[in-house]
Amino acid sequence: MPELPEVEALAGYLRERAVGRRVERFEVASINALKTYDPPPSAVAGRPVTGADRYGKFLDVRFGDDLHLVVHLARAGWLHYREAFPSVTPLRPGKGPIAVRIRLDDGSGFDLTEAGTQKKLAAYLVTDPAQVPGVAKLGPDALAADLPTFAERLRSRRGQVKGVLTDQAVLAGVGNAYSDEILHAARLSPFAITDRLTDEQLAGLHAATRTVLGDAVRRSMGQRAAELKGEKRSGLKVHARKGLPCPVCGDTVREVSFADSSLQYCPTCQTGGKPLADRRLSRLVR
Repeated sequence: MPELPEVEALAGYLRERAVGRRVERFEVASINALKTYDPPPSAVAGRPVTGADRYGKFLDVRFGDDLHLVVHLARAGWLHYREAFPSVTPLRPGKGPIAVRIRLDDGSGFDLTEAGTQKKLAAYLVTDPAQVPGVAKLGPDALAADLPTFAERLRSRRGQVKGVLTDQAVLAGVGNAYSDEILHAARLSPFAITDRLTDEQLAGLHAATRTVLGDAVRRSMGQRAAELKGEKRSGLKVHARKGLPCPVCGDTVREVSFADSSLQYCPTCQTGGKPLADRRLSRLVR
């Protein structure tokens, strides 16, 4: 799933490549992907691309002064920029990976795509990003929150720190992958309970959040959209590295699996050497 660093980089790439071009055609191939009907997609044609921004994990592409395409790429969505499209034939609605296509006046443009059968990519054409329900509910940006704000937000929601850290209403922008990396850097168990964290632990978690996300943004900015997934994988130390040695201590990275996701952690760095039970309500580490 694209998280804060990748979406920030995608916005930067669009600012560099698409801003200043006019939209020749806005096509919707997946009717379920577009969650709004007013303004209609036809309202975008002829407008210039005037900017690209990020709200948490939402990408915002601006057209003219008052129209926004706000996109949540979900787990399997992505943006593919094309210097030229192979055909000028309009897209046909269907079951393919392309959800939305935007053709620009220089022949370039981009597709919003989604792999797999679970189609959860969501696009909203609005006059104000706050009209998007997910944007309206976002907490403070995880990279921008100062320590007092960060601590207050984490303590406001009692629960396992892994889940609270990825709750977009608490802090915006952190998902499954970077939460694993942040907790590893902070040397905290993913099952630690937020209202039991000490001031020192919260300060360490805040510093780890800023460091992990900041480093990932710096690595990602300037990369082409097609390169961002590989750049993300290259910087991970525990996430998606089950069975490999921890680059910090050499212990074997372990995994806890859930119904539709998993987390990875290092026992030596994070849980005092104790492996966590492979279920959400583990009582081994708190």
